[in-house]
Amino acid sequence: MRDDDGSGALSLRLPFRAPLCAEGLFGHLAATAVPGVEEWRDGAYRRTLRLPHGHGIVALRPMSGHVGCLLNLTDPRDLPTAIGLCRDLLDLDADPATVDGHLGEDPALAPLVAGAPGRRVPRTVDPAELAVRAVLGQQVSTAAARTHAARLVAAHGEPISDDAGGLTHLFPTPAALSSLDPAALALPRARRATLVGLISALASGELDLGPGCDRHRARARLCALPGFGPWTVETIAMRALGDPDAFLPTDLGVRAAAHRAGLPVTPAALTGRAAAWRPWRSYAVQYLWGSGDHAVNRLPAR
Repeated sequence: MRDDDGSGALSLRLPFRAPLCAEGLFGHLAATAVPGVEEWRDGAYRRTLRLPHGHGIVALRPMSGHVGCLLNLTDPRDLPTAIGLCRDLLDLDADPATVDGHLGEDPALAPLVAGAPGRRVPRTVDPAELAVRAVLGQQVSTAAARTHAARLVAAHGEPISDDAGGLTHLFPTPAALSSLDPAALALPRARRATLVGLISALASGELDLGPGCDRHRARARLCALPGFGPWTVETIAMRALGDPDAFLPTDLGVRAAAHRAGLPVTPAALTGRAAAWRPWRSYAVQYLWGSGDHAVNRLPAR
């Protein structure tokens, strides 16, 4: 660890168990980045971090054998927390040998695993943020979800300064979002009700998605919220709760990939076939998504 350039930024190497498929991991984060909170700049994924003693900005760069991590913190006491969040975000503690060995036993998945071994689950640094973004992403394109999230950030996020790039805000907390006017959201009425219900449950503490929460209880509470179907619940379980066995059989990208791989495409039949992939179905989703021609599967050119 060192002060990289005299600016107070700390440069670190984040190790991982090889292999690591950087395209699927960083490509996803870059393609879904919320303007103001996240960006891809000069070959690195950058984002703001809300930390116990202040805030931070991190730049994460895929390198040979490690992930380069450049951290700017307002309070050095937050260094261990920031490193932990970055490792969680990139799923760097995964064991690809175990995961790939298991999934590769399925003849339909074997070519996908062999073609891009070491896929990780792109997770989050803030479970509440991920949950809000999952609702905003219901039944819309990646671009539309980014636009909706950027509007919330501009209206309710906490401003920060970023001398090295274009980051402007911390993603708003549930408490900050509690003051939003649902009528101001460019969303269908039912989606507004879903978002407001989620924000209320998070702000009141009725819904706990934080580290150490009970996954089963969190899933049950999510299912009880209005407008929360299996896709939204499983997305949050996969990316916010860190469930390695979450599954998205209704996802259009998963079903299209299943068709290409000769797998069943109806949700019930695909779920039945996917039973053999347990307990690593979240990673099977990444391999299925990775077989498609989508920006989430490619590193940006710049």
